[in-house]
Amino acid sequence: MSDTRRLQVLRAIVEDYVHTREPVGSRALVERHNLEVSPATIRNDMAQLEEDGLIAAPHTSAGRIPTDSGYRLFVDRITEVRPLSKAERRAMDLLADTADDHEAMLEQTVRLLATLTNQVAVAQYPQQTSAKIRHVDVVPVTGTRAVVIVILSTGKVEQRMVTLPQPAQDDSLHTIGLRLSEKLAGRSASALPLPAESLMGAVEPALRPAMAIIANALEGLLESGRVDRIIMAGTANLAKSGGDFGPSIAPILEALEEQVTLLRLLHEMQQDRRGLSIRIGQETSHHSLVETSVVAAEYVPSDAGGEGAKLGVVGPTRMDYTSTMSAVRAMARYLSRILSE
Repeated sequence: MSDTRRLQVLRAIVEDYVHTREPVGSRALVERHNLEVSPATIRNDMAQLEEDGLIAAPHTSAGRIPTDSGYRLFVDRITEVRPLSKAERRAMDLLADTADDHEAMLEQTVRLLATLTNQVAVAQYPQQTSAKIRHVDVVPVTGTRAVVIVILSTGKVEQRMVTLPQPAQDDSLHTIGLRLSEKLAGRSASALPLPAESLMGAVEPALRPAMAIIANALEGLLESGRVDRIIMAGTANLAKSGGDFGPSIAPILEALEEQVTLLRLLHEMQQDRRGLSIRIGQETSHHSLVETSVVAAEYVPSDAGGEGAKLGVVGPTRMDYTSTMSAVRAMARYLSRILSE
């Protein structure tokens, strides 16, 4: 089987399953798609896709549905993100009317994105302070215990106890504190994650295990001090997709309401070459979200000091990725443009 035809078959299965919510059989594929091969050939192709873990048979159905891996391959092969329709663009143009009130504009943007995608739309709202890191210190307590202290430009002092992998000399901890101060002084306290590679390279190899633990604790301190929150719309759309989830959508709703979970996920998501961040099923790394996918793109809030925040959607893994990716990216870019004017 050629890779090209295998991808065509996978794409057809994804598209049919997204639109019908029914497992897809070989005969339906031949009837609905111009694959130019026999049902027997399609069945062989599907058997190979199943062996590769890209599709699976739900229960005793004769049809097949995409797996998380299948959706991931499908999404990764979408090279061209289609432009928005004229109607969608007209709707976006109305957002400029609320440009003077950034929070109101973001709320309107999220509502519009939920309407366009029929998913739950979310946005990070970074109510950033202007705090910068002024000084970092590491104070020994016992052989393997130390306190990490960070002093911010606002005068606020935060500290956290850490347990080191092995006993460390006082001068070694002092050196780590100095290097952290040198590397991070003047950096925005909300600019996370910290530059781990640079920090590790600032100390000799023997100190790197301790540096890793101390830097991680420092990042946790700074993250807990963030005042980002989530603006959300369209949670009713989850109920419409109830059949896509397990016995209950309650755990998903709880994870969305528990903003820390969603904020952490959005912070961790890295943009790809298309300007999109996508986590599918198990990739969300949160047990309550394993039946969902998150599609997000970065926008730059005008008051965030050039740091990006995420705008995106949460929905079932059986979502229309093509149109969702288009809407999310276009709205994030439009939002950045309006906020920068």
